[in-house]
Amino acid sequence: MFLLQYTEGICNMTMDSNGSMTMPMSDPNAWATAMNNLGMPPIGISGQQLMPDFDPSLGMMGGIPPMNPMMPGLGMVFNPLSQDLPVVKEIIHCTTCTLFPPNPNLPQPATRDRPPGCKTVFVGGVPENSNEQLIVEVFGQCGEIVAIRKSKKNFCHIRFAEEFTVDKALFLSGYRIRLGSSTDKKDSGRLHVDFAQARDDLYEWECHQRMLAREERHRRKIEDDLFRPPSPPPIVHYSDHESSQLGDKIKDDGKFPEAVHVLLTWLERGEVNRRNANNFYSMIQASNGHIRRLTGEKSQHEKEVEEAKDKFKIALAGIVGQFEQIVSVFQAASKQKAWDHFTKAQRKNLDMWRKQAEEIRNMHSEQLMGIRREEEMEMSDDDMEDPPDSKDSEDSGVSQAEALKEENDSLRCQLDAYRNEVELLKQEQGKNQPMISEEDNTRSQQLSFLQQALQGMQKQLLKMREELKEREAELEKSVEDKQQLNNQVLNLKEGLLNLQNTDIVQLEKSQQDDRGGEENANQTSEATVSTVVSCSQEKEGPQEKNPLSPVNSEREALLVGIIATFLHVHPFGASIEYICSYLQRLDTKINTSEVEALLSRLPCTFRQELSGVGASLEKRWSFCGFQGIKST
Repeated sequence: MFLLQYTEGICNMTMDSNGSMTMPMSDPNAWATAMNNLGMPPIGISGQQLMPDFDPSLGMMGGIPPMNPMMPGLGMVFNPLSQDLPVVKEIIHCTTCTLFPPNPNLPQPATRDRPPGCKTVFVGGVPENSNEQLIVEVFGQCGEIVAIRKSKKNFCHIRFAEEFTVDKALFLSGYRIRLGSSTDKKDSGRLHVDFAQARDDLYEWECHQRMLAREERHRRKIEDDLFRPPSPPPIVHYSDHESSQLGDKIKDDGKFPEAVHVLLTWLERGEVNRRNANNFYSMIQASNGHIRRLTGEKSQHEKEVEEAKDKFKIALAGIVGQFEQIVSVFQAASKQKAWDHFTKAQRKNLDMWRKQAEEIRNMHSEQLMGIRREEEMEMSDDDMEDPPDSKDSEDSGVSQAEALKEENDSLRCQLDAYRNEVELLKQEQGKNQPMISEEDNTRSQQLSFLQQALQGMQKQLLKMREELKEREAELEKSVEDKQQLNNQVLNLKEGLLNLQNTDIVQLEKSQQDDRGGEENANQTSEATVSTVVSCSQEKEGPQEKNPLSPVNSEREALLVGIIATFLHVHPFGASIEYICSYLQRLDTKINTSEVEALLSRLPCTFRQELSGVGASLEKRWSFCGFQGIKST
């Protein structure tokens, strides 16, 4: 409010054409009052002092030397005040006192931390001759005052009605107060306003916080009630009618989960007694009958998973084959016949595309080989587990047969008990035929449940007998397989003994005849070969003559092994250039003609095929050793 009055007074001043400020000088007292408010000695236009008894300590800017009103800069127009600049404190005139602002160059007075919900301030530096009326006059402009507690030692505590009025009261901290125009020390003082901690403020603040917390909890509860799902319907209590309906629902595959939940609730409530125990037993037995259905569904899902794996493997093999074709296209384009016709930029793109295609091809082929390795490992694990665990399988088969027999005996006992119960119920029903009551209905229901249970038990007995027969047949087959394995082991031991005997004879002959060692060695080797062939081909037939070997050296044998492994990884075959490029990484001396001649000498191991049509016709070599070993 005071700042607005000050700026309005400045804006009311007029400017002449030269830009200097004009002000009427008819009343020198008005000029002296304005200079006094600015903290400057009242000096006229000519430079003489208007008030000889001026006290510079009462000005707004104490300690600043006097300013000449005619100095350059005072006649200029003021710029509009910016909101970023600090608020300028001015002199405040009250009825009984005057407040003079502090020096703006001095630092702001220190204050303590604001307590929560603070509405009370501490005011120090109050004049000794002040009273509550003076305090209300000064601080009543900030807001409504609730209470004032004044002390005899020049300080007081003021409690306001609102919290924001405390900030307005802190604005007066640092002001010098003077009662009237007196210069007595008891009528003046420097105000110090700070936060004060009061129990009433803290209590009201805690009450307000608790109210806000209650409102927040109420709001969250309303939101939770809106978003909470509806509660499930209550489960009915047990009755004969409900139990019969629940038995039908348990047999239905679609309604089985809901019906089992109701049955579980009845059991937990303790609604089972001697009268309805048979009904509960039949319902539990019906729920137990779903185990086979669930296991069948699980096996069906497992089969679907296996089929999906097979489809994925087939699709991946096709994708790998297409990647091979793309890589072969890039390799054909990188040959000199076609490579010379491309520009430099085209060659760069082709080279980059070829590398990307090879990386993707290798990644997919490794994935396919990983799937095949996993399948081979699973098959090898199954093969390895069968021979050594023959005894364990026999023992397990015997134990399973014994367990099945025990289950069969227990089921027979249960059947006898059910039959006795049915006969007793029939007798009681015959005696009480004229008495038609609820007990007859319950007994009829029990009879129906028992008949269903008997039928189920009979079916289980038949299935158990069939399983017993299958297990016995499997045991007989395992015994026969064991005998065959024992015979094979004996044959292998005999063959090893024959080989050892021939080696001993060969050593003795070599020691006796040193001169004819080479001839004797050849004879013994032929004898050992003939004995080994005779041992391995006892069941197949007479010995056949070994043909001449197409592999002439150990180096060619190594090449055959490496090429066979390489082509086994590439099921769709590979060109001779691709094979030679792979072999030249191992040995740079390998020639294409040498490799092609070696492959042509082994028709049962490697097969040459033609792929493509017309200009894209290409010769590919593939590995056919698995088919060739059957033909040979």
